[in-house]
Amino acid sequence: MIKRPLGLALLLAMAVIAAAQQPAPPKTTLKVGDAAPDFTLPSTTGEKVKLSDFKGKKNVVLAFYVLAFTGG
Repeated sequence: MIKRPLGLALLLAMAVIAAAQQPAPPKTTLKVGDAAPDFTLPSTTGEKVKLSDFKGKKNVVLAFYVLAFTGG
């Protein structure tokens, strides 16, 4: 059985390694209230849709469902 201080040190070392392996978030100059840059994503039917396609026509909501429908 691992003694408690050694176990805690091992857990801390693993957390540091995991944090170091994660890529840094991309740099951005966007601020709250700025207009979103134009981007293209596939729709639920698979066709490409650009944000600019909706300018002045509709409100746009972009929702991310992390791990949805992945079994993870």
